[in-house]
Amino acid sequence: MNTDEPNYTTDPVAELSTTNVSTEALAPLQESASTPDQSSLRSAELRRDFKQKIPELLQLERLIRQYPQHLNAHSELTLHARHHEFPLYSITLGSNANTAPTLLLTGGMHGLERIGSQVLIAWLQTLLERLNWDSHLQQQLAQVQLVLMPILNPVGMYLNQRSNGNGVDLNRNAPINADGDVPLLGGGHRLGPFLPWYRGRKNGRMEAENIALEKLMHAQILNRPFALVVDLHSGFGMRDQLWFPYAYRKKPIHNIADYVALKMLWERTYPNHTYIFEPQSVHYLSHGDLWDYFYLQSRAQQQPHFLPLTLEMGSWAWIKKRPRQIFNMAGLFNPQMQHRHARVLRSHLLLLDFMLAATLNYRNWLPDEKQRGILSQTANSLWFR
Repeated sequence: MNTDEPNYTTDPVAELSTTNVSTEALAPLQESASTPDQSSLRSAELRRDFKQKIPELLQLERLIRQYPQHLNAHSELTLHARHHEFPLYSITLGSNANTAPTLLLTGGMHGLERIGSQVLIAWLQTLLERLNWDSHLQQQLAQVQLVLMPILNPVGMYLNQRSNGNGVDLNRNAPINADGDVPLLGGGHRLGPFLPWYRGRKNGRMEAENIALEKLMHAQILNRPFALVVDLHSGFGMRDQLWFPYAYRKKPIHNIADYVALKMLWERTYPNHTYIFEPQSVHYLSHGDLWDYFYLQSRAQQQPHFLPLTLEMGSWAWIKKRPRQIFNMAGLFNPQMQHRHARVLRSHLLLLDFMLAATLNYRNWLPDEKQRGILSQTANSLWFR
């Protein structure tokens, strides 16, 4: 077996060239997908309930209704919980050409981490309004595909819990095992859904949300010449961090030179930035990481360039400034003061704009073969000594 491949809990690595989920398994999701118009079907009482418990979903639907000329919205899946229906939306803007580079932005994978969804929705609102008057942005989007899934776990967000409605941590759910020791519980476990970080049953199917995301990945992301992903999270550290795979092992990822080139491009462009850019494995290993899983699928399909990143917003800094947040579950992962919340919403706009520009102009900064060797050595000296 290729030493670059992890220990899979279900299908062997050879089957990654298609997908770990069969076409038959995806069929029910395809049948449930539709153009979203679910907001108009909710009763006034349910709208009040959603406004209190998942206002992010209502904000997203408002943008879908307000800017139909700029975006294509799709309900990839309808989830059911507490006798309610929760659409899993994808939003697509820009070029439909298969040769167009693609930026995928995701958030809300963990229901408690609302701020990731809120940052994406705020950025999307700014982008859509600019499209009404900014001819330069219009020209940019004509050459690049932008895909967003701002609320990957709507049931978990509604229930105010990390896991989905089945008690499964969506980012510990992929069929992949870590090569080394993982943090107790936090690295993923199979004890049961009564504890956080539950991976799901061994040899079971991935959760419906992840199957829907995988379907979108194969339809719009893994078939592009260049694809960049930023998945927004919160809850770790004092500073904002940009992590890249692997999460399952401490060895360098195959395209490590591309990540070093992107890091250097960001630092040259914005030398006063405050982000830490490094592999997740510097901090800890985990089982079942989705972006490890999709990266290995990308390699199996021989996609030229695929760079998934995780933006881990440093929520400990918010707690330090307001210690009593530690007694509030939402306060562990989200800014609670209005002025601090507004600051977080605007502080990542520049980063997301940069990622869009880097995706469009990837040919101008990706390293050549000679540069790859130098950048790989740089990575080894920075992170893998």
